[in-house]
Amino acid sequence: MKITFLGTGTSQGVPLIGSTHPVCLSKNPKDKRLRSSILIEKGKKFFLIDCSPDFRYQMLRSHHQKLDAILITHEHQDHIGGLDEIRSINRGKPIPVYGLRRVLESLKKRFYYIFSENKKLNTSKISIHELDDYTDFFVVEYFKVFPLSIWHGTLPILGFRIEDFAYITDASRIPFHTIQQLKGLDILVLNVLRKIPKHSSHFTLSDSLKMIQEINPKKTYLTHISHLLGFHEEVQTQLPKNVYLAYDGLIITK
Repeated sequence: MKITFLGTGTSQGVPLIGSTHPVCLSKNPKDKRLRSSILIEKGKKFFLIDCSPDFRYQMLRSHHQKLDAILITHEHQDHIGGLDEIRSINRGKPIPVYGLRRVLESLKKRFYYIFSENKKLNTSKISIHELDDYTDFFVVEYFKVFPLSIWHGTLPILGFRIEDFAYITDASRIPFHTIQQLKGLDILVLNVLRKIPKHSSHFTLSDSLKMIQEINPKKTYLTHISHLLGFHEEVQTQLPKNVYLAYDGLIITK
């Protein structure tokens, strides 16, 4: 399995437009973060988790041009805003999109033209697959994917586990039964917004580190990072063993 971090930033990305914060002015490429998304390559199949507003540039930058499925964690703009950009890689057949029923209904409203009966429209072609009724796993291109129940403030969202890899973003709470589903991981990707103050909808650094201790994966990569967390190189020196800040373009294999 090969995982490419297409983006590792929070909803506004880093740098923020017009910001003079020192991290936003950093010259280090690892401090420049597009909106969060990853691409998983497994058995010559490519699975995208979330389709950010930066999707077009992310795919060009990483030299990828194929998708076999899209998994959506939730319906916020920074996680679905690039959906229309998949039309250049549809290759004649719809790309399956998986998500909660609520999320897919939001896509139908937000991107109503994609679902139009007018087949002459030059739009993306997708097929939708609801995950609300899956209590165990669903199958994508012959691979088992386990949907994970997560809380983003008061909004129920999804994370995903494939074999001993799991991806969780925008979490503010992870239920006990989901923590049990995360045992035995080789690699966990988990969100972290900033150090302080606490946030109602996102883990801060202390929240993330506490959750990592509870789940106990072999390695963890932190993502969905804001400029308020600090400089990449400085924060990395402060993290426990086997916990790493992800950065745009990072590739891990297992």
